[in-house]
Amino acid sequence: MNVPLTSALLGLVLALGLWMVLAAVRAVGAPTFAERIAPQLRAAELTTALGAPSLSSRRGRGRSLTGAAGHAVVEWLLERAAPLFSGTDLLARRLVRNGSRQDVVDYRAEQVLCAVGCAVLGVLAGIALVLRADVNAAIVAVGAVLGAGAGVWARNGLLRRSIRRREKRMLAEFPAVAELMALAVGAGESTVGALERVCRVAEGELAGEFRAVLAQTRAGSGLTTALQDFSARTDVVALGRFVDGIVVAIERGTPLADVLRAQAQDVRDHDKRVLMEVAGKKEIAMLVPVVFFILPLSVVFAVFPGLAVLNLGF
Repeated sequence: MNVPLTSALLGLVLALGLWMVLAAVRAVGAPTFAERIAPQLRAAELTTALGAPSLSSRRGRGRSLTGAAGHAVVEWLLERAAPLFSGTDLLARRLVRNGSRQDVVDYRAEQVLCAVGCAVLGVLAGIALVLRADVNAAIVAVGAVLGAGAGVWARNGLLRRSIRRREKRMLAEFPAVAELMALAVGAGESTVGALERVCRVAEGELAGEFRAVLAQTRAGSGLTTALQDFSARTDVVALGRFVDGIVVAIERGTPLADVLRAQAQDVRDHDKRVLMEVAGKKEIAMLVPVVFFILPLSVVFAVFPGLAVLNLGF
């Protein structure tokens, strides 16, 4: 065991931890200029009135254990390593699809913290191997690199899983929301009035997106523009068709209630087809234990007595 090498690695880990703690202390400071003037802005008041989070309510963003500890560090690193992060725009779009209030810097901070934590675990595992198995000390560096890569990969996997779950929830909420909008429009309300009714009554991810659409409309954007921005924020095909149907109905004056009912029925039919496909796959999977376990055992029970009799006869 190389004692100086181990001492140097432990000192490096301690120095990195102290640096991140000091960065966290500096990050939890006074509000920025934009946060101080946010309550005076009309757009922020309109957004708050519609139930969406205002700028003043997001003052805690980046001040959590992960965000506060790594925000300043990762911001400094991103400024100097910006050419290496070519997927920043794609990452920002994925965060929007996730419905997260994080920005790219906060997410990179969490990635760095996950990488550092897993790298520390890899270093500890390597030190344990060096002490117990008397292997080469280079295994410590290998463990650090593998641990850092595993931490980054795990954080990306969590984001991907969260996006998939959120879009599934939105697709499950869509038929009921479309039917409610169809009833409201059929009763004589305008499209904006139907959206407001849905936002007051419904709960969930899709209702939250409609609140963001209404907030953008109240801030001065047109309804079609706000709906198209919502369609660009999500990759759910059914919601894209839903927005296109509303936009076409508004621009051409076609009956909107019939369009909404047809959209809801299409989603229900799609859910039925998916359910039938899943049932077919499960049926095939259920045949595996029957064919490879139960059927051979039945054949053995049926054939073995005859073989035993034949052996006794000879």
